[in-house]
Parts: sequence; structure tokens; C-alpha cells
Amino acid sequence: MDIKEYISSGILESYILGLASPEEASILECVMKNNAEVKAAFEEAQLTFEMLATSQAVAPPHDLKAKIWDKIQHESVDVKEENNVSEQKDKDESKVLNHSLQIERFDQPRSNFKNFAIAASVLFLISVGINLFWLNSQTETKREIADLKSADQSKNLAMKDMEQKLNIISNPDMLKIALAGVDKHPDSKAVVFWDKNTKDVYLSANTLPKVPQGMQYQLWAISNGKPVSAGMYSEDKDSRISLANIPDAQAFAITLEKEGGSDVPTMENMFVMGGV
Repeated sequence: MDIKEYISSGILESYILGLASPEEASILECVMKNNAEVKAAFEEAQLTFEMLATSQAVAPPHDLKAKIWDKIQHESVDVKEENNVSEQKDKDESKVLNHSLQIERFDQPRSNFKNFAIAASVLFLISVGINLFWLNSQTETKREIADLKSADQSKNLAMKDMEQKLNIISNPDMLKIALAGVDKHPDSKAVVFWDKNTKDVYLSANTLPKVPQGMQYQLWAISNGKPVSAGMYSEDKDSRISLANIPDAQAFAITLEKEGGSDVPTMENMFVMGGV
């Protein structure tokens, strides 16, 4: 758990309200001594509770103390002088008891205020927790909706891509030319699709080996015994996009060239070849 998660865990509020366990309190006190951010967050939370308690405080009547003292004085005057020491002691004890009861009544608002402050703080924490839970739920729901939309878009793109590839393959004007691996690369294969009307050339070469860094496959059309570049191919190349327009060809081949292509094919780096 990092510092921000520790601060937002509720341990500061629990400590201030006296609800933290001895172990939790000991850990927090140790962390505050060694981490200024936690200490600042604690002081801020403490100030917030004090402000909340102050805003809800109920002060006792300003004349309550005077009334208590007058009552004590009045009761003292009524004491008769002929009472013996025992009676005087009893009356004094009665005065002290009455005084204590009055003081207790005087302190009662403070006790009520303390209970109210604790209750208000607990309600405040519950409200914060509910709001955080609602916010997290909303965020999670939005994330799930975004994921569903993204998955739906990816599915639609995949379906569209498959449909366009199917259109190329099923086009009766499209000439399919299989390119087989040469002696050095017997497992390599590729397929050239050549539109007999538009003369556009498409290539599907997913079974070719992964190219080294700085290298790239180049398609060649053999026209009248001479190689003509028919475009560059890479793994991320969309097979729906035409590589080149070749008016005439008797064969096609693929070589591995430096990235960007070559003016003439490197014959020792030929991977596949096939006749029309």
C-alpha cells in the first residue's frame, strides 16, 4: 500500500475518533514521525473534525454560573447557628453535593456536545465512504462500457477486414498466383492476387519468416525476363491495399532487401517464386 492509499484508508479518522486499535495507532504514530505527507494529512483531518465540532457546539447560558453561586449563598444564609457540629457537617456535605450536581448539569452540554461531535464525525465518514463507493462504481461502469465499445469496434473492423479480403479472393477477375519457397527456404510461402482488369497487385505473405531489423521484403514482377519492383511488404502491411500496378508479368518473386527496397533483386536472398 503506498502513502496515498494509506492516507485514504480511513486510519487517520479512526485514530482521531479513538477507534483505531493499539497496533494501528502505534503504526500511524511511527509513520507520522517519518513521513511529512502523512503528518500533514493527519493535521488537516484533525483540523476538519475540530471545525465540524465547533460549528455544532452549544454554549451554556452565560448567567448559569452566577445562578449556581447565588443558590449556594442563599442556602448558606438559611443555615441556623444553633446546629451542632454534626448538623453543620451534614449541611456542608449537602452543599458540596448540590454544588457537584449543579456542576455536573453545567458539564452536561459539554458531554452532549462530545457525543454529538462523535456522531456527526461518524456520519461524515459514512457519507464520504458512500460517495467514494458510488464514484468508484460509476468509474467502473464507464470503464466496462468503454471496453464493450472498444471490443465491439474491434469486432466490426475485423468483420470488415474479413469481408474485404473475401471480396478479393472471390473476385472472378482476380488471378491467384501461389509462390513456393526456393531451395534455401522450402517452408516459405506467399500468394499474389493480380487483378486482370485493373492490373493491381495484392500480396498475402503471412508465412514468410520474421525479417531482421533494418530489412524488408520486396515483391518483384518478372516481365519479359526482367525484374520489375512491385512494392515493399512488411508484417503490418494491409493485404487489402494494392502494392503496385503491374501491366504485364510472367512470374512473381520475393526477396529480402535493405529497408526501403532495391533497384535490382538480391538473388541470394530470394525466398519464394511462382509463375503466372
